[in-house]
Formats: sequence, C-alpha cells, structure tokens
Amino acid sequence: MPQIELRNLHKGFKTGEVLKGLSLSADEGEIVVVFGPSGTGKTVLLRLIAGVEDPDAGSISLMGRDVTDAAPETRGVGMAFQNFALFPHMSAYDNIASALTAHEKSAATIKAKVDRVGALLKIGHVMQHAPRELSNGQKQRTALARALVSDPRILLLDDPLRNVDAKLRYEMRLELPSLLKTAGSTVLYVTQDYKEAMALGDRIAVLLDGGFAQVATPAEVYLEPATLGVARLFGDPTVNVVPATPVLQEAEPVFEIGGRPLRLPAHYAHIAGRTCMIGIRPESLVVEETASPESFPVEVVAITPLNEKSVLLLRTTDGRELLAAEAGNEEATRRHGPAHARFDPNAVLVFDAASGRRIPPHLN
Repeated sequence: MPQIELRNLHKGFKTGEVLKGLSLSADEGEIVVVFGPSGTGKTVLLRLIAGVEDPDAGSISLMGRDVTDAAPETRGVGMAFQNFALFPHMSAYDNIASALTAHEKSAATIKAKVDRVGALLKIGHVMQHAPRELSNGQKQRTALARALVSDPRILLLDDPLRNVDAKLRYEMRLELPSLLKTAGSTVLYVTQDYKEAMALGDRIAVLLDGGFAQVATPAEVYLEPATLGVARLFGDPTVNVVPATPVLQEAEPVFEIGGRPLRLPAHYAHIAGRTCMIGIRPESLVVEETASPESFPVEVVAITPLNEKSVLLLRTTDGRELLAAEAGNEEATRRHGPAHARFDPNAVLVFDAASGRRIPPHLN
C-alpha cells in the first residue's frame, strides 16, 4: 500500500493555478525526489501534504488514511525547510527536542532520541550551541535531526541542502541516501539541482507546468526522458538539439548536420518524413582531427576546462552551435580550428517537434 498517495491535486493563488491535476504515489521506505525549476510549485506541494495549505481540489492520503481535511499535527509528518527555520533562542538540543516535547514525551525518552539522531548526523558536539553559533552545515543537520527525531513515517524535505556550501552539499549527497534508508521513512525530497535528484532518488518526479512530466528512476529520466523539456533539465552541458526531417535510405533514416548526411539505426525507420528534434548528449559527441564516414566537419570555437572534463563549443558549416564534453582537461592538447565530430547513433534521443514528446525506437 502506498504511504503517500496524491490524487488530482489542484492549487492556485491570485497569480494563477500552480498545480493542475497532479497525482503521485510513494511506497513505504521509498525516496521520491520532486525535481523542477524554481517557481514550479514544489514547496507548495509539500505544504499541501503537511497541511499548511489546503488544496482547491483533489485528495491526499497518508498511510492509507485520507488527510485532505486533517489538521497538520494529526498527519504524522516530519518536515525540514531550506531556510533551516530553527528557533533562535533555543540550543541545537532544544531545537531538535521540540518535536518530542510537543508530544509530551518523557525527559529520558527525549534525551535518548536526541542523542541518537545527533550521533547519526555527527552534531553531538554542538548540541548546546545556539543557532547563531552554528555553521550552515550544522544548522542544516540540526534541522534535519529535528525532522527525523520523532521517527516520522513520512518525511518532507524542502531543498534542505540549498543553503550549505558546495563541499558539504557534495558530502551530504553521499550520506543522505543511507541516512534516510536507516530512518525508514517514506521521503519526498524537493530540489532544483538535477545532480542531487539523480544521487538521492529511488524515483524522480519531474514537475513542469503544474504536473509531473515524468516519474521514473534516475537512469530512465536521463536515458529515456519523456519530453524534450525533461531532457534539457538533466545534463551539464545540456543536450544538443538538431531540427530534422529524416528520409529513408536503405531502410535507415538519414538526417543532415552541416550538409553532411548522417544515419540513424533502422529501429528509427518509423520517424522518416516526420518533423523531429534530434537530441545528442554532449558526452556522446567525439571530436577528432581526421574525418571518418560517420563524422561531419566542425570548427572548435572555444574550450572550457572543468578539471574532470572539458567542454568544447563547436560550430558546424551551416552555423549551428553544438557542445561536446571530453573526459579530462584537454586544454593543453586540444586545438582550436577545423576538426570533425561524430556520435553514437544508438545514443541519440528523438522528439516530436510539435509535442516535444520522445519518440521511442521500434525494437524487435
């Protein structure tokens, strides 16, 4: 039975409708990351589940119980906010314990639970510090500890790593999945960082235009994006997009880049004559000095070294700009100027130009 079940949720404000018939379910112990750009309604969704806001229509069920009209304190939900929301006059210990004191737990129970979650999050040494004495990383862990301490069956995390430094953000991406699995809660985790979504989620729910454009595993979202909009959100640099109307030659669809005909696999034969957008991930583009039957001429316009990889800005003979990503720092060996590029035809993504939806291959 799903621990969280949202059915046809609608929510609007004076500026317009934010959520438009949104539905989602999450199973016990599952981490579902709600991902999308700023302003798409991710925080609004969490506030609806927590009971802070009321939906205009639709229903919310938690642990098999309809809580659409239930008071927030009866929902059994833990929540951590992106701005920490710590009580400034309380120590870290008292901030964490406040979730238990509200339920009139005994002092011994409170101490045991606070000490346990403090050790788990490695903040035991700052328990008597006031929030103003804590680093952003310690504040973040304190807010998370407060959400975890009462062992909530359902945990809502509103972009909790947004206000911490890059080093801690990276460390917490590694630690959080096992930490959340240890807690055993069913988690909805909001973020607008695609790397965070890929690292933390059992599934990712991509929120766009008031609804979920795709709900799938991280691998599926990246390799089989439901729409061009989803494909553009995942990847750095973003996916290259080439408009095309392929024609069939010897049972294979052919399209052009820079006047050069390039073949796609036969399992894309059904796209012949259809106006498409061909998506090529930058890491799928290989830039070489010499031409090959599968390559097309380009000019290397700029090279940006990013330590673990280099990003190349390429320009085709018809003026189209493409991005390629190469492993390692190629600045010393890679030269600007004429070159040739090729890609793995089996790695392309094909989208319908009118709807933006991905056109899957016909595999036997």
